[in-house]
Amino acid sequence: VSIHSKIFKFTSCFLFCSDYTFTLDTHKLQKRYLQLQRTLHPDNFSQKSVKEQEYSESQSALVSKAYKTLLKPLSRGLYMLELEGMHLKEGTDSVAESHFLMELMEINEALEEAQTPEEVNKIGQDTKGKLADLTELIDTALHEGKLDTAKELLTQMKYYASIEEKVKAKLSDFM
Repeated sequence: VSIHSKIFKFTSCFLFCSDYTFTLDTHKLQKRYLQLQRTLHPDNFSQKSVKEQEYSESQSALVSKAYKTLLKPLSRGLYMLELEGMHLKEGTDSVAESHFLMELMEINEALEEAQTPEEVNKIGQDTKGKLADLTELIDTALHEGKLDTAKELLTQMKYYASIEEKVKAKLSDFM
């Protein structure tokens, strides 16, 4: 069996065996990713032609990119919007509601002023809760075909994901 037919079968199954939904089982995703990588790994094709080795390498990289995109809700949601022809462009965020911007400023200020890991963890837990809520709302919006709503919610998620990264960085400063 050539690498081309293996890749076709695995890629087809990878793309079509699961539902097209925003929420997904990341454990199943990881398991599927590892299966694909074991099959497509370039070492498996060391005795094949250079062309097949290069193809294996490119497909392995493609599977890695797909996995990284699908693993996180933000990148997964942005990808799903792109599939529908919508994009979030830098500097064009539609979320300009003053109460949302004030909330973000307050969270960032509290994070900056946090003096203990406990204070930072509290902000992190609150942020995780907001991200979980947004994940549910985005799933509903996408399921109902409300792409503009999903886009607005993904913009909010982008801001909260940024705060989550700042929390991780601040916690690492305590170590």
